[in-house]
Order: sequence, then structure tokens, then C-alpha cells
Amino acid sequence: MNFFIGCAVWAYKGWVGELYPQGTRATEFLSLYSRRFTTVEGNTTFYAVPNQETITRWASETPPEFKFCLKLPRDITHQGLLKPHIPNALKFLEVMRPLSQRLGPIFAQLPPTYAPVFLEDLTAFLEAWPRTEAPLALEVRHRDWFNEPHTSNLTAVLENLGVGRVILDSRPIYIGDDDPQLQSERRKPKLPVQFSVTAPFSLIRFISHPDLPVNQPFMEEWVTQIQQWLQTETQIYFFVHCPLEERSPSTARYFQQLLEQNNLAVPPLPWDNLDYPPNQLSLW
Repeated sequence: MNFFIGCAVWAYKGWVGELYPQGTRATEFLSLYSRRFTTVEGNTTFYAVPNQETITRWASETPPEFKFCLKLPRDITHQGLLKPHIPNALKFLEVMRPLSQRLGPIFAQLPPTYAPVFLEDLTAFLEAWPRTEAPLALEVRHRDWFNEPHTSNLTAVLENLGVGRVILDSRPIYIGDDDPQLQSERRKPKLPVQFSVTAPFSLIRFISHPDLPVNQPFMEEWVTQIQQWLQTETQIYFFVHCPLEERSPSTARYFQQLLEQNNLAVPPLPWDNLDYPPNQLSLW
């Protein structure tokens, strides 16, 4: 498959009754999630590294074609320079090996304090990663990375090493008034969206607005962009976030339906193949 779609987590109790049947236990969340979506961002590894027993269980509970796109721990990416943490990054990958073919691109999210002045350090870190064993993607948040010459310098490094780019699209949550429900997500930086692919794959993190119609123009832009990338056989991982986490699955499902209505050659969403019919495609 060249297109995968999912959310940031799977263990969310508020999804019981919509994504998960009534009465679902927490121990069943991953198994059910992986039979509704095709990938998960796996934010859990940013805060703590699970043991191999847990990773083995994740593999046993999910279909072989399901993909985990796990975030490198903050102890690696948010502690100053990256080069001193290369051994721990390699240990993290070793722990993840039981996922086997279920392991999608791992991604490193760098903090807003990690500036282009550290390009040499970043390059050394990326060169040390065994990219032929596990694809790696990078998310940068310091604003200078989005200005020249730093944008071109970073792109050249990523293309040369075959490292993917994580595209953070937080534009929807900055639309409208200062709604209290958006404040937590507005801690995510308001950065330019650069539609750039530096590897055979790309990770998109779409921070959606709780009101679905607000997302529509941005989703339509993504439909066009994804169509172009699929024509070049770029593998795409699309993750939907929302300040109201209850709405993430339905927003992701809506986007899937939007892709299908525009005749994009994307795999069917497993959620839509369950016994009960999908919701009607609608903004309301």
C-alpha cells in the first residue's frame, strides 16, 4: 500500500461507542484500532520506551499490514545535541525490532530550540541511523529551518540520506477566535507548510479543527497534493490530530471518504468494511 491513515494514539476511552463498540475494554483497544485504521503515530514512545514484551504483544495484536510510526523518545531528541544520544537511538530501534514488517518510518521530532546552527550535529545523527533497516523521518520546529538558505540546506541533507520529512499542518487550529478548546493544541507551532518530499515516503501530521467545516479548504489542498505524490509512488502516512480527541477518528474517516470521492487510488479504510455501514460523507 502507498497510503496509510490513522490517529496519534489508540488507547483513548472516549472512542468507545463510535470507533470501538460499547463495552470494549482497554486491553482490546489496539486490536480493534488496527482493524479500523492502517497506521498509528504512536506518541506513547515519546514519553517512555516500552519493553520488548510489550512490543511483542503489539505485534501479536495487529494485522501484518498495519504500520506503527513511532516517535523517538524525548530523552533523545529534546536534550540538546543529538550526536551524544546516537547509542540510545540505536537501542530504541533494537527494542522495536519485534514489530518486524509492522514497523513503519520512525520519526524524530526536534524542539523549537534546535536551530539550523546545529546542522552538522543533525547530519551526524542522521548518518548514524541505519536507514536501510528502518526508515527515518524528521520534524523540525525552529522557524529558521523554514527560511533560506536553511530550507535548502536541510532538504539537501535529507535527500542525500533518504530521510523523510514530517509535514506538520497546524493551520486549521489557528482559524477563528481564541476558543479555549484549541489552546492546548495551539502550543504546537504555527509554521509554514512546505509540500516537500525528500524520500520515497512522507509523514503528514494534520492538526484538525474540532469543527469539521473549518478543515475543508485544507483537506481539499491535501487531496490535490496527495494525488500528485501517489502518481510518483510516494508512500504517504497521514495522521489526524484534534484538540477534542473524540473527533479525531471521524475526521480521519471523513478525509478518507474525501479522497475516495475524488477518485484517488487509496486502499479502502478497514473501518468501512465492518458490519455496520460508514457514516454518510457530510460536513454536518
